[in-house]
Formats: sequence, structure tokens, C-alpha cells
Amino acid sequence: MEKQTLGWTGIIRLGLVQTALGSMVVLTTSTLNRVMVIELGLAAMLPGILVALHYAVQITRPRMGYSSDTGSYRTPWIIGGMVVLGIGTIAATAATALMATHLIAGIVCATVAFTLIGLGVGASGTSLLALLASRVDERRRPAAATIVWVMMIAGFVVTAGLVGAHLDPFSMSRLLLITAIVTLIALVVAVLAISGIEKKFASVTDRSISTPPRFAVALKETWQDDQARQFTVFVFVSMLAYSAQDLILEPFAGAVFGFTPGQSTQLAGVHHGGVLLGMILVAIVGTQLVKRGYGNLKLWCAAGCVASALSLMMLAFGSTAGTSFPLKQAVFALGLSNGVFAVSAIGSMMSLASARQSRREGIRMGVWGAAQAVAFGIGGFAGTAMIDLARALIDNTSVAYAAVFAVQGALFVVSALLAINLSTEREARHAVAL
Repeated sequence: MEKQTLGWTGIIRLGLVQTALGSMVVLTTSTLNRVMVIELGLAAMLPGILVALHYAVQITRPRMGYSSDTGSYRTPWIIGGMVVLGIGTIAATAATALMATHLIAGIVCATVAFTLIGLGVGASGTSLLALLASRVDERRRPAAATIVWVMMIAGFVVTAGLVGAHLDPFSMSRLLLITAIVTLIALVVAVLAISGIEKKFASVTDRSISTPPRFAVALKETWQDDQARQFTVFVFVSMLAYSAQDLILEPFAGAVFGFTPGQSTQLAGVHHGGVLLGMILVAIVGTQLVKRGYGNLKLWCAAGCVASALSLMMLAFGSTAGTSFPLKQAVFALGLSNGVFAVSAIGSMMSLASARQSRREGIRMGVWGAAQAVAFGIGGFAGTAMIDLARALIDNTSVAYAAVFAVQGALFVVSALLAINLSTEREARHAVAL
């Protein structure tokens, strides 16, 4: 039986699931982070630890991906993960409100909530990407990956903009109400988008031709693949660089430039808007250049990393330049640079996921997802810890943020070097697909 593949309508439907996922995640990683640090006056390490926890939980991604590989359908994993994510998102907001009056109880509740968020993202995200990799024709995979990721970033941008516009005048009850509304809408969109999408596929005949190996064996075989392992290292380091900046942008805007919660949330939307444009830029311009022999994936990845480093250096300068510094433009440039390197890496990831062996998309996506999650957990905590340490050692908040942005810029330089050294053999096989 010839393997059936997703058309553009199906790809867009999967993109809507990613949009819904992004809408919920942006509230926990951006808005709640800002509220804990600025409105509640808590150490930046607290949201750093909580976000790190939700990433640490995603170390289970390979196991979840393996389970979706060996099952009949991936849809239950996607819907189930989204429901768990929704519960965790609302619970995390309620826990943040509780911290204002009962700090310890609020932290305990937030710990449970962020654990649920991590499990939900891991289950839904890994299974969705595995479905995308296994059910999209080779020629469409890079474009499909770009569409899905652009739609996820669109979820960040739209949610950040709308929430920011309605969050002022700020109150905890208003924040909780807005979070509940966004979460409910996101869940409805996700369920409607994914329902029935796998029914036209042969559920067992093309995914259970032979008895699958045990999880430990499948994981070992994946790690022993030189190309998969090298790509895992690049994903880890580049995402470490990216995540180190993520949790300090909004507190930075509030502490140095005096932004309100609504304004800083909208600034997050500006950043994600830049990411969106960077992805589209590579998808349109980069694809044509690569096809004509004027570029390749590792150069696009490296260029995005270098541009991200330069943007962070601009923010380091802006920290001490005063309120006349064009903060929004600098943050947009950072997002644009981030988007260029991210979509270049995604193009490679989608092609490599189904290479060599069938029915391994889930576990490969799980390994790379786990590497990304661990990097995000370490990077997010490290970024907030560096801010707390810098502010303790340097009696000037602006200079403290400048020092941390400079360190993060250096991490992107290392990522650029790793991108340049990615396997030329893999590149030759997959670059033309982008």
C-alpha cells in the first residue's frame, strides 16, 4: 500500500494545533515571569526554576515519541497533551495569584502546575512533529515545517498583543480571567484542527509491519547515528543560547525602561513578530538562494546565530544608553535573527527525522525535543541566575543587564561555530530539500 501523505490543508490544520500550543505557553514563560519578578518583587530565579522544571520534565519526550511510533494513532497523544497543558496553564496563573498572599503555598501549587505544562508540551509537541515528519511528502517537509512554526510564533504574537492590550490596569483577577479565556479558545481550536486528520491513513498496516524494538534499543540506535548525534549537540547549544535571553527580556524592560506589565507583554509580541519575519525570510529568500547554489543550511544557521549575537550586544549597549535607546527596534532585530537560525535548523530536523529507518520519527523528534528542553531549562535558569548574581555584585541594574546580554551573545557565537561544522554529508543530502 502506497503511503498517504498530508496535503496543504492538513499541514495548516497541524499548524493550528501549534498556534494553540504557543498561545498557552507564551502566558507562562513571558507574562507570569514578569508578574513574579516585578509585581510580586520575587527573585528572578523563582520563575527561572519553574520554567526550568517544565523543561526538565520534557526529558520524557523520547519515551512519548517512542509510544506514538508504536501505537496506531498519534492523535490521542496530541489531544491529551493539549488538555494537560491547558490545565497546567490555568493552574500556574492561579498559583501566581496565590503567591501574593501565601508565598509557600503558591510556590508548591506552581511547581505542580509547571510539571503539568511540561508533560503537556512534551506529549503534544513531540507527537505532532512526528506526525508531520511521517505524513508529509519529502518535497513538502521544509515548507511544512516553516508553516507550522510560523503559525506557532503567530500564536505567541497574537496572544501577547491581545493579552497586553487588555491586561492594564493590572490585577491578578484580570490576569486569571484572561488566561482562562485564552486557554479555552486554544483547546477548542486544537481539538477541532486535529480531529479526524489521521482517519484517511492506514493506522496499523504501514506502522506495524514488523515488531518494533524495545525503547532502550531504539534510543541507543538513534544516539549511535553520527548525524543524529551531531545534530543533537547543535540543537542543545543553540537553544541554550536562545533560552538564556528569553526570561529576562520582559523584566529588563520593566526594570531599566519602566515598562508596565501590558507594555512588556507587548514587547514580547514584538520579539516574536521578529522571529516570525525571520522564518518567512529564510523560507522565501533562503530557499531560492540554496536552490541556486548561493547558500546552504549550515550557513543560514550560522548567519542567524551571528546576527543574534550582534543583537544582544546592541541590547547590552542599550542597557546603559538611557530611555532614548530604540528598545523595540533592537528586540525586533533579535527576534528576526532568532527566526533565521531557528527555521534553518527546523528544515534539517524534519528531513533527518525520517531518514534511514521507518517508524522512528517519534523517538528522533523526542531526542531532539529533549535536548532542546534540557537546554531551555538550563538556559532559562542560568539567565535569571546571572541577573540575580550580577545585580548583587554590580550596584547598577543597567550595567548588570548589559553584562548578562554580553555573555549570552558569546553563546550565540559558539553556536555559529557549531553550525558551520555540521556534517557536510548530511547537508549535501538534505540542503536541496529546503
